[in-house]
Amino acid sequence: MRSYREQHAVHNLILTAVDGGTPARSGTASVIVHVLDTNDNAPVFDKSIYNVNIMENSPIGSLVIDLNATDLDEGSNSDIIYSYSLYTSEKTQETFNLNPSSGEITVKGTLNYEDFRIYDMEVIATDHGANSLSGQCTIKIVVEDMNDNHPEISIKSFQSPVNENIELDTVIAVVKILDINDNAPQFRRDVSYLDISEATPKGERFSLSNAVDPDVGTNSVKTYHLSESEYFSIEVQTGRDGSKFADLILRKTLDREKHAVHNLILTSVDGGTPARSGTASVIVRVLDTNDNAPVFDKSIYNVNIMENSPIGSLVIDLNATDLDEGSNSDIIYSYSLYTSEKTQETFNLNPSSGEITSPVNENIELDTVIAVVSVSDKDSGDNGVVDLHIPDNMPFRLRESSDNYYELVVSEPLDREKVPEYDITFTVTDRGSPPLSDNETMTLELLDVNDNVPQFPQSFYTIRVMENNAPGALLSSLTAFDPDLHENQYLVYFIIEKEIANTSMSMLFSINPENGNLYALKTFDYEIEKEFLFHIEARDSGSPPLSSNVTVHIIIVDQNDNAPVIVSPWRAHGSVVEDKIPRSTDKGSLVAKVIALDTDSVHNSRITYQFLQVSDATLFSLDQYNGEIRTMRMFSYRDQRHHRLVVVAKDNGDPALSATVTIKLSTVETAVKAYSDMTEVPLEYDIFSDLNLYLVIGLGSVSFLLLITILVTIVLKCQKPKPSKAAPPCRNSVISERNSTIADSTLVSNDAYWYSLFLAETRKGKLVVRQPKIDRENICNTKSSASCYLRLEVSLE
Repeated sequence: MRSYREQHAVHNLILTAVDGGTPARSGTASVIVHVLDTNDNAPVFDKSIYNVNIMENSPIGSLVIDLNATDLDEGSNSDIIYSYSLYTSEKTQETFNLNPSSGEITVKGTLNYEDFRIYDMEVIATDHGANSLSGQCTIKIVVEDMNDNHPEISIKSFQSPVNENIELDTVIAVVKILDINDNAPQFRRDVSYLDISEATPKGERFSLSNAVDPDVGTNSVKTYHLSESEYFSIEVQTGRDGSKFADLILRKTLDREKHAVHNLILTSVDGGTPARSGTASVIVRVLDTNDNAPVFDKSIYNVNIMENSPIGSLVIDLNATDLDEGSNSDIIYSYSLYTSEKTQETFNLNPSSGEITSPVNENIELDTVIAVVSVSDKDSGDNGVVDLHIPDNMPFRLRESSDNYYELVVSEPLDREKVPEYDITFTVTDRGSPPLSDNETMTLELLDVNDNVPQFPQSFYTIRVMENNAPGALLSSLTAFDPDLHENQYLVYFIIEKEIANTSMSMLFSINPENGNLYALKTFDYEIEKEFLFHIEARDSGSPPLSSNVTVHIIIVDQNDNAPVIVSPWRAHGSVVEDKIPRSTDKGSLVAKVIALDTDSVHNSRITYQFLQVSDATLFSLDQYNGEIRTMRMFSYRDQRHHRLVVVAKDNGDPALSATVTIKLSTVETAVKAYSDMTEVPLEYDIFSDLNLYLVIGLGSVSFLLLITILVTIVLKCQKPKPSKAAPPCRNSVISERNSTIADSTLVSNDAYWYSLFLAETRKGKLVVRQPKIDRENICNTKSSASCYLRLEVSLE
């Protein structure tokens, strides 16, 4: 079967190896299959057709539409490049700019409603796969008109003098209105901001906002000027309608660490006489890239330290700086691979501050010296006498060792899981008036020891699993927590071995040793196995390792996956039950009894009976709970002689399953005792044949030998000197007992029924034993614990 990464990117498999021992042992391994991507998905746009309206004279660089195409692949297969198709005209490509990376379409040229009103373009999105795939969309851009044309007055011709009797509507002059340069160019924004990365290559262009001049013709904007800069210049562009705009060009690579902000002045000048101008401020903010490595104050440090220095003593405070900013300048200190394990165990390096100290374990003994502090005061007398203090709420105390020397010792047990580090402030105060003081803070970081066992959120887990589950299905995630650090908190999960019916738990379930995910290795059947109880252990990787376990109770939930099986009246698979009843049968007489069994759970196995088809609904009734078919009235001469009853036995599942039986009844005129209360059944008289006589003699002989064997066994049991314990009921008796009770407390003894039938037949004539017909598929359900019915059909001939 083909695997699609877009549907299932990762497959978690459990591989189990089983040995041939007794009992068998096994081991499991988790196999994680990562499906690698191939370029099998083309980019797809949000729409196939886009309609956009835009005002004429929109500024250069204005956003028209932001196209978006998606590709379900990953990596380079999903990287998309946007481009115009061959069906997009040069006019359109000159007027609008398409960003190949983002899909943004911006105004590139002048939009003039009077010149060009509708632009049609087709954009193609192509991925970067080895065999690239593409998708396309169509964009229709409609230019909307705005009042951008000024009236002009100019006298083209003039007739003078004019006769006083000149006719009405005679033209005497043609006037044209001319513009004067009475307006200066203006920018829409006085200040514009541009964010440019310092990694941008030189030659890159950036669009600037253009200036607007209400004047027309030569009095409108003519050119732009930029203030002096070694990094930037401008290039003035002319639109198709004659308007002017400027592009900012990067002439030199930027360096944020040297020049983080560039303040530029953009000036717009018109072509009038005298010329008028307008200015705008352009602020370029240089964005940081991680182009500077951290640098230490020195490349080599030489440090001397006394032996027996207290644990936690500061060895050196390293300092490295990074010229970058933000996260690019955050520094983490760590040992390199060339630092020996012995050195790393002896000295502790703070990854944030760069302090190197001698480490302190959280299980350090009380009264252990962790620091020696010296104090001094240059004054004399009481002014030179000093006292040293630390905060009272700390598990440490000061002990004076000699003049002006104090030892910091542990006074209470330490626990890294509660307090991982201490900032100890030493305050020294002299006894002068007024007293003077000074303070110094020392940071003490505790090293972890493996003193915490893994902890599960619960001590007992109950997991319900629906039967017919898929092998390898995730049942639950049993995750424990260990507050220790590093290898002391790395947990490994495994199932504590336990055998049920010579089957190891590891053959039924598997747990991921890394994350505690519990999986089922087989499909469970409620009719065979209903629950499992076992333990899961979580063990850390400390030395020595600590562990804890949790009890898991798996409950198999029943599905309605077994249809009812009709055990009475018995018939061969697919055949019809035929019976005869006298026409003189009274009202309310029992005609037949349908019995069905269902091996599902109690709820799903509750069976109700209904007529699926009945030849005369006024003649027969069916009890929906016990399956008894009785007459509702006496037969009349108008009733037909043959009746066909189809009974359906339906269970209580969702959806419900069912089984049917067809009973054909024929009425006879002979007076036969009614089949009532399951004591006797009306059957036809048969005539003995020689073959049947031999069968009766054979059956009688076997019965006689069986009786003699039982009597001899009883006599031998009674002759034993010591009384034996009561023997448990035999399997047949247990089964008979069990089968005597049917759903809804209806008592139906199958053994008694067939025995009464046998007695009734022997009294009526010759006994014939027919070969029993056994339908193992419908009658015997090997998945259930119910017994299998073997019907011995007898009749008289």
